[in-house]
Amino acid sequence: MNMELEQILEKIEGSRDDMVRVMSEMIRIPALAPVNGGVGEGRRADMLTGYLEGYDSIIRVDAQDDHDPGVIRPNILARKNGKGKGTVWIVAHIDTVPADDLQDWDTDPFEPVVRDGKIYGRGTEDNGQAVISSMFASKFIPKEMLSKMSIGIAYVADEETSSKMGIEHVIKNGYFSEDDVFIVPDWGTPEGDLVDVAEKNLIWLQFNVTGKSTHASTPEKGVNAFKAGTEFLADLMSEFKKEFPNENKMFVPKVSTFEPTKCTGTVMNVNTIPGNFEFSMDIRMVPEYHQDEALAVAKRIAEKHEALTGAKIEIREIQRHVSGKVSSTEGAVFNSLMESIESVTGKKPRPVGVGGATCANFFRKEGYDAYVWEYGGGTLHGPNEYVVIDNIVTDAKVFASLFYKLCV
Repeated sequence: MNMELEQILEKIEGSRDDMVRVMSEMIRIPALAPVNGGVGEGRRADMLTGYLEGYDSIIRVDAQDDHDPGVIRPNILARKNGKGKGTVWIVAHIDTVPADDLQDWDTDPFEPVVRDGKIYGRGTEDNGQAVISSMFASKFIPKEMLSKMSIGIAYVADEETSSKMGIEHVIKNGYFSEDDVFIVPDWGTPEGDLVDVAEKNLIWLQFNVTGKSTHASTPEKGVNAFKAGTEFLADLMSEFKKEFPNENKMFVPKVSTFEPTKCTGTVMNVNTIPGNFEFSMDIRMVPEYHQDEALAVAKRIAEKHEALTGAKIEIREIQRHVSGKVSSTEGAVFNSLMESIESVTGKKPRPVGVGGATCANFFRKEGYDAYVWEYGGGTLHGPNEYVVIDNIVTDAKVFASLFYKLCV
């Protein structure tokens, strides 16, 4: 290994306490979207910007929140200028999902706890691991060394809800170029042996079932929206599986997935038949299927159950992500990433497709190559979320090695 690079990696290894300190400070600042009851990423973005040292430029790209116009969603772009064309960007999102039921947590989700080589707290793995690893990967490479490409760090908003005010907003406003390289550490495996180069088609659907409320002792006088909705859901899941059976071996998992997720409450008491029921589904389809096909099946099954039960079923599309092109698995950029991963982890990775949807897909839709990789993974969006400190260090070393190959 090059002596210069070895010294950079040693400095990263010696920064564990600083990584824990910065991560902990970040987790204490909730960064929830207004639609999830928060005030956005503003305070967190300000805090992180203060730790970005030695950059030639730090640009803040703001977007107005579409749920609460009084809230500004910030995106931070920091760059150390190289002498060649293009920038190697590491893209991390700084928003988080809600903590949900606090009784499921052993600790306060926004008061980080360090224990057994892990940092516990909401947003530690998703996507704090990428925020901190990218910061320290670039920290010890001075801009004076950059004889080739530039080094860039992008901290973006709104990934957990739509990305409209995050990476999509930044791309549309022309802050990236065809000479740039994009690494998105927002998915990984415990062995670090897979690199995401493609993602599935995604659509989120909300189903509103309206019946007629009545006393539970006289069900014939009403229409049980809960009963109609769950029967509809069971039929819908069976039909989805039948209509979309294709396997694509490039993807993990190799089949399309149709998962019921969010669900509202019905009534407050046991002896009332509910007149309303609402649930949502997260649908991720291998690329040979299109979202409109799933929507057509949902409408057909909804009409069938309306006729059977007398309930009214409305379908609302919450969001969709159309999968972009498969990122190249040839050439200097991909090979440099593979070599950097293998040199640090000892694992030779292979390219795969995943369920998505990460910021990488927005680049792929614009015709750019983008690669998703990090070490570890598994507790994101769950209670007692944590990140393994060793994984942050490993990621930072891999990204520093990649910066060195492409920028120095």
